Amino acid sequence: QVQLVESGGGLVQAGDSLRLSCAFSGRAFDSYSLGWFRQAPGKEREFVAAISMSGVSIYYADFVNEEGRFSISRDDAKSSVYLRMNSLIPEDTADYFCAARRGLIVNANAGRGDDYDYWGQGTQVTVSS
Repeated sequence: QVQLVESGGGLVQAGDSLRLSCAFSGRAFDSYSLGWFRQAPGKEREFVAAISMSGVSIYYADFVNEEGRFSISRDDAKSSVYLRMNSLIPEDTADYFCAARRGLIVNANAGRGDDYDYWGQGTQVTVSS
């Protein structure tokens, strides 16, 4: 059974940076693609970023591509995936979740939460203005 444990959230001020971490255990990390999603209070969960098994393919939500403030990475030696968030704004306030999908992701499914097999409990990010 895969377990995902997120960390790195907290209360920050607008303009600050955070790096979220997600520790993966229970299966071969390099057999899984990983994604980050977030859910703001009163809103639906939304896709943020995803990275393929090999780390070669990376997918971002439109808002990330437009703003260029977030980046995803993975470290297979540490069985971890990261989300670096720069220039945080209050609208980034949300619970952030990592998710794992066995096998490939492609552009068509990278942002679909239902296509992921395992989820972490989330880490809360609060950005004050």
